[in-house]
Amino acid sequence: MNPWNIRFQDESYVYGTEPNVFLAETQKRLQLSGNVLAIAEGEGRNAVFLAEQGMNVTAWDYAESGLIKTKQLAETRGVTVHTELVDLNEAHWKKELWDELVCIFGHFPKDLRIKTLRGIKEAVKPGGYFISEVYSNCQIPYQSGGPKDIGFLYTPEEFLQTFSDWRIVHFFIGEVERNEGELHKGLSHVIQFVGQKPLKK
Repeated sequence: MNPWNIRFQDESYVYGTEPNVFLAETQKRLQLSGNVLAIAEGEGRNAVFLAEQGMNVTAWDYAESGLIKTKQLAETRGVTVHTELVDLNEAHWKKELWDELVCIFGHFPKDLRIKTLRGIKEAVKPGGYFISEVYSNCQIPYQSGGPKDIGFLYTPEEFLQTFSDWRIVHFFIGEVERNEGELHKGLSHVIQFVGQKPLKK
C-alpha cells in the first residue's frame, strides 16, 4: 500500500492549506503566468495557490487521496486544478511544455531524484522557470520534518550540476523556519532553487 495514500486519507491537511512561503514569495516577485506543473504535490496547497494567481495548473502526485483533497481545496477556493496520478518512476516528460515547474519538498531516492531533475530540465519551455524548496542532506538532526533517510535528501551539487547551463535566479542552502501543518515544524535546513531555462539562440 502506498504510505502517502494512507497519510492523506485523513480529513485534515497534514501540511496545511497555505502555500510554501518560499514559493509564494518567489511567485510574487517574478509574477509568472501561463502553464505550471507542480510535482509531488501532495494535498494541493501550492497548486491551488498558483491557480489563485491566474495560472493554468496541473498537479502530479502518486497518492490518489492527495489528489482528491487537491480538488476539494481548489473547489473551496473557487479555482480549477487539473490533477494526474503519476508515479515519477514512470513519468513521461513532454519536452518544453511548461512555463513554470514547481517541486516543493518532493523527496525521492537518489536515482529517481536525478532522473526527475533531468526530466524537469527537458519539460520547461525556453525562458521558463523551475522553482524548488527541499530539505538538504543536513536536515536529519533538525527533527523538523522530511525523510529520516539521508538518501532521500538533496545536495546542492544535484541542482548546480543539472542546471549548470541555466540562469540561476536564486540559490540558497541553509536554515529557515518552517511551520507547514503537522509535519513541517521548526528550524529546518533547506535548499532553495530558482532557475530560468535559456532562450534558444
